Amino acid sequence: MYVHTVRFRDLRPPKSDTNLFSYHLNKLVKNGLVLKVDGGYTLNLLGLSYVDRVGTKDKTIQMQPKIITMLLIQNSDGDILLQRRIKQPYIHAWTLPYGTLGINDPSIILAAKRAVREKLRLQNQAMRHIGDCYIRVQADSHMLSTTLAHIFKFNCDDIATSDTMMWARPHKLREYVLAPAVEEIVSRGFFNDPFFFEEFDVSWSISKKAS
Repeated sequence: MYVHTVRFRDLRPPKSDTNLFSYHLNKLVKNGLVLKVDGGYTLNLLGLSYVDRVGTKDKTIQMQPKIITMLLIQNSDGDILLQRRIKQPYIHAWTLPYGTLGINDPSIILAAKRAVREKLRLQNQAMRHIGDCYIRVQADSHMLSTTLAHIFKFNCDDIATSDTMMWARPHKLREYVLAPAVEEIVSRGFFNDPFFFEEFDVSWSISKKAS
């Protein structure tokens, strides 16, 4: 889930029987969840769809669309904050910082504030709920993911860059491998409407890799 390609020896659990593990791995390949490539194994379309629905903590399967809060953040130079995804699907692609809504979040705005604290280490950040987006992603006619994103916007200069966080010029977003609908959401957020709702149908290639 947290890598694009993994070698057999790194994929096999410690102390597990090699032949037994090979049997189950080959079953995953045969059933279209895992693909054997140069350098090891990667997730195929069904595998990517599966990991998008499985809970990170409790490993339960979520059959409903994922609901997230997504942060559209600009600094005083007008740059947009991008965060590199570190897990599948869309691993290594650049996205807007986001957080998943949890059952214990008392409201959407408080869920967004929690995402800001956890992702950016900012406290009591003022923000505005500017719109909602429904994002459906298909790859080779296979439904890969569905997400309802509540978009929150604010300005901030107190965020340090790193290997997984960077500021990008809005007109240069196409130079990066972006997660689905990122460029469209940024553009829509600049309209400064009181509130908007958009639906995006996106085609995705599983061969995409961010640089």
